[in-house]
Amino acid sequence: MPDLRFERDLDISAPDLWDFITTTEGLLKWWGPEGVTVPEYDMDFTRTGPWYSVMVGGSGQRYKVSGMVTDVRPKRSVSYTWAWHDEADKRGTESRVRMSVSELGADRSRFVLEHLGLADSEAAGKHDEGWTSCLKKMESVLAPV
Repeated sequence: MPDLRFERDLDISAPDLWDFITTTEGLLKWWGPEGVTVPEYDMDFTRTGPWYSVMVGGSGQRYKVSGMVTDVRPKRSVSYTWAWHDEADKRGTESRVRMSVSELGADRSRFVLEHLGLADSEAAGKHDEGWTSCLKKMESVLAPV
């Protein structure tokens, strides 16, 4: 099963980056590829438990994804399951995501996102494209002014 790994060094303190990637307020600033809105969600990656989001594309297409936050190591990493829903709201193949933060300096940190256990190379390609777009949004929001 294909795995993906993304790494970004960012001009933000590790504690602030942690809040940005785990709280609903922070997640909504970068979650979902460019051009997508997130009108429905329950995303709190600061605690274990269920989560979901519905992303809506420019043409109105809806994409629901959900899972369970399985492990939280405060200020360091969060792991959760991930599965897309079909038109009947049935969850598909489950994979796993891990996001971690490490300090590089007072106001610089490293963000690592790993998406593991994707069904096949086609799924990996689509997720690579999606996460790359999300991370582009993240870098844009966090860019120094």
